[in-house]
Amino acid sequence: MSIFNQNYLRSETNNNLYSNGKYTPVVALKELVASLQREQNKIQNLLSSLSFALRSFNNLNQFLELTPLMVARVTDADGGALILYRQQEISLEQIYCHNNRWREEITFSFQELVQEINTYSQTCQHDPSLCPEIECFSDFVESQVQSRFSPLFPIFSTPIIVKNVERGRFYVFSQDSEYVWTQTRRKLAQLVADQTAVAIANHELTVELRSKERQDRELEIASEIQLRLLPRKCPTIKGLEVAAKCQTANRVGGDYYDFIPVNYDQWDENNATNKNAPCEPWSIVIGDVMGKGVPAGLIMTMTRGMLRAEVLNRHSPSRVLEHLNRVMYPDLENSHRFVTLFYSEYDPQTHLLRYANAAHNPPLLWREGKSNLIPLDTEGMLIGLEPNSHYQDDCLQLQPNDTILYYTDGLTDAVNQNNQRFEEENLIKCFRYGCENYNTAEEILNYILKTIENFIGVGNRNSDDITLVVVKFNPDHSFTCQCSD
Repeated sequence: MSIFNQNYLRSETNNNLYSNGKYTPVVALKELVASLQREQNKIQNLLSSLSFALRSFNNLNQFLELTPLMVARVTDADGGALILYRQQEISLEQIYCHNNRWREEITFSFQELVQEINTYSQTCQHDPSLCPEIECFSDFVESQVQSRFSPLFPIFSTPIIVKNVERGRFYVFSQDSEYVWTQTRRKLAQLVADQTAVAIANHELTVELRSKERQDRELEIASEIQLRLLPRKCPTIKGLEVAAKCQTANRVGGDYYDFIPVNYDQWDENNATNKNAPCEPWSIVIGDVMGKGVPAGLIMTMTRGMLRAEVLNRHSPSRVLEHLNRVMYPDLENSHRFVTLFYSEYDPQTHLLRYANAAHNPPLLWREGKSNLIPLDTEGMLIGLEPNSHYQDDCLQLQPNDTILYYTDGLTDAVNQNNQRFEEENLIKCFRYGCENYNTAEEILNYILKTIENFIGVGNRNSDDITLVVVKFNPDHSFTCQCSD
């Protein structure tokens, strides 16, 4: 019980020692205790109502509308106001006063004060020389409120703390000049402030979660679109067995591979397996956008579209890369990103593979009877590095069982739990073993991926995108080109 209540109890007891000849201290004490219990019950009911509102309201503004009323009621004040801070500005969220005429006057005074503080803060931000710099914004606001209202009537405040940062204040005011800001009233006002802080924190968390859910959904859609842009399945190319796989480190990646028939605007997938189908050349391409995530995925999509349009012109591989670089250079320069790209074209009639490289990892050729793997490489700069880059052509006459591995640096840069990289040397050993011990391109690809997964560790993800394409030359009779006959 506070000192104020104790004095009041003692005074009431002395004034009622005798009444009409009857001894009444016990009666007076009972009445006072009952009155205190009623007051305590009222405060408990108010705080319970506030807690119920905190649990029930989905809208923060609905909850904030109640708080000035609650803080005024629990502290026996005439009114209350809620002011929140937003960076270096404040806003009068809600105000309550049981006297409607006085409420208009108080509201107008608070609105004037808010305008003065915000104007001062904006002036300080734009030109600090015009006014002293504000060292502590909350202290500045408190001093301005007290200087405005304390000469007129008692006004007291309690802070609203969210994650150890003061986000606003409750102001309690009364027309009673003898109104005392007791420790009990201070604690009760702080209870209302704490629940308000919880409401604000919950609201911000909800907004953040909704934003994250929306971003997750957008990333999921982007991932679906990107997967659909990659080949749905490996095509039937006369004389070749083809297998490919792309594993992105994130939901959206920057790796790219494609199989493009040079006449793809007229190509019919349903007739591709027909023995008498035309033997048109195929472009086999692999690329890597520097970076990961959505930006890299957007550039990968742009690269795919522009390259497919360029293939229709039937230029040599080096000319295709030159045109692609010239078209993409302005956009890549603005985004500060580059693309590595290996472009090759296979002719089923001549079994010739022509290619040009734009600084991509050179594909590896395994040939029966050869002890070393042959890298397929030519000189060429990154796509997007210089506007007038030049590229070189080279060609390879395929022999039976020749196997080529196209890959991105996600394979050689794969890191295990000991922070060791897989390196190109291990990839060469792995690829050679696969070619010597497995018969099909699909089996060789699966063996390489399994080796990488074991190296990284079960349950661990690689930090970079991994893409590989395995092409095996196997001109059996069922795929002999008839066009030259």
